[in-house]
Amino acid sequence: MARPLRLEFPGALYHVTSRGNGRQRIFLDSGDNLKFLDLLGRTVERFRWVCLAFCLMENHYHLMIETPEANLSQGMHHLNTSFCLAHNKRHDRVGHLFQGRFKSIVVDRDSYLLELARYVVLNPVRAGLADRPEDWPWSSYRLTAGLPVPAAFAEAASFLAVTPLLDLFDGDRRRYRDFVADGIGRESPWDKVHAQLFLGSAAFVADVRQKLPERRDDREIPKEQRYARRPPLAEIFAGCRTKGERDAAIAAAYRDHGYGQKEIAAFLGIHYTTVCHALKRHGSKR
Repeated sequence: MARPLRLEFPGALYHVTSRGNGRQRIFLDSGDNLKFLDLLGRTVERFRWVCLAFCLMENHYHLMIETPEANLSQGMHHLNTSFCLAHNKRHDRVGHLFQGRFKSIVVDRDSYLLELARYVVLNPVRAGLADRPEDWPWSSYRLTAGLPVPAAFAEAASFLAVTPLLDLFDGDRRRYRDFVADGIGRESPWDKVHAQLFLGSAAFVADVRQKLPERRDDREIPKEQRYARRPPLAEIFAGCRTKGERDAAIAAAYRDHGYGQKEIAAFLGIHYTTVCHALKRHGSKR
């Protein structure tokens, strides 16, 4: 199974998801939901996270987490392991509960914080499980929107940081509710994710990309993530004026930055066999 590359740094904002093994349900009843929220609250306190939004679906969950310290993996291991043990004990089960490792996307707070907050609580609507976000009982929406919730839920979810999000609406909960409602039917922001790791402006991606560790030889990590720090093809071929310079750039793009021959050919508008010949002239190997 592919092992996702982790990018952790102080102050990072993440969209985090984790799915049930074989897409099995991980929340079988309200007791499971409340137990998960209790453990999430303990994790938030222990690792000094800020949780801005959450949504517990039937076979997976979504979190919007800010980490003042670079400890996302440590906290997620604690959360998922604790819930797996509690779930198996509660339902007299054994074995894995979650499917592989959790997934995380680093999010540009300046460009996508609000979009992400809306995306998280609209998951039940997109999945056809609810007509409106307030109809789903296991998300942070009602708490942030100022709508009534059961006492047990309010206590379990007391860790939720409502103020930072509402401050973006000048504390006006009606504006927050209108903003979320306006997102129903809109395109998913995940079409704009870079390298399965970043969601943000070009400047944000360029800045955060430099924080990535070099992991090009680790074949367990998806190729797109191993080469997440590579420059775009436009940058590699900038300034090429001669065929020789172009061929040298082709070799560098293929050998040093992991671009495929057809990918390079499509960018240059040439046949991929031309790329192949250029690589042979340079004796380029990965």
